[in-house]
Order: sequence, then structure tokens, then C-alpha cells
Amino acid sequence: MSGLVLKLSPKERVLINGVVIENGDRRSRLSIMTPGANILRLRDAIHPEDAKTPVKRACFAMQLVLSGDKSPDEAHLPLLRQIEELSQVFTDADSRNVLAEATRGLVEKQHYRALKALRALLPREERLLAARVD
Repeated sequence: MSGLVLKLSPKERVLINGVVIENGDRRSRLSIMTPGANILRLRDAIHPEDAKTPVKRACFAMQLVLSGDKSPDEAHLPLLRQIEELSQVFTDADSRNVLAEATRGLVEKQHYRALKALRALLPREERLLAARVD
């Protein structure tokens, strides 16, 4: 049986099924054998006060599901709406593929997959917002 292997740096924190785990003083590897475990590296997490843009808000909402702070059923429809709203802005073919991947992840209840896809839009959103300000 294979599972997810997490390689952790010293003192790195990870959230697994709602529990924060901190690594010790040395690099380590953890094998997660339980299928469907909700895992989030805290160094990759978007903090509530930083969720000020549409993509960041969608990522943060997905994180709430992964952290166990929101039930997948409760978050499903609002997240689908957020992804649909993003598709009104990100109209290029590559972004559409990313949003389709996020939608598939959400529909298949693979929330980390959906979050990973949404995070791919963060640099694009940043460029769009920077161009709007200039």
C-alpha cells in the first residue's frame, strides 16, 4: 500500500485532519497511509487577513474544508460559485483548464487537488491586479 510521503523541514508545521503537527529539529519523512486524509502545509496556508483577492478567498475557503473548519457539503456550492466567478475573469485556455481541474477536484471531493489548482492562479491574479493599478 503506498501513501503520501511528506518531507518536513526542521520545525515545519503541517495540519493533518485538523491537528497541527510540528516536526522536530531534523528533517523527516512521514508516510500518510490513510486515503482521503486532509493535509495542509502551514507554510503554504493563506491567512484570513491575507484573503483579500478573489483567488485568495477561494483558496482560503478550500483551506477551511481541509482544516475541518467547514464541512465539505456546506462549502461545496459556495466554492463552485467562486470558481464560476473566477472563470468570468480568467478566460484564457490555460486558466480555463486550471479552473476545470479545480472544479473536478471539488466535485470528486478531492479538496487538496482543487486547492492546488486554484493556487496556480495566484501569480496570474497578481499580474492582473498589478496591470490594473499601473
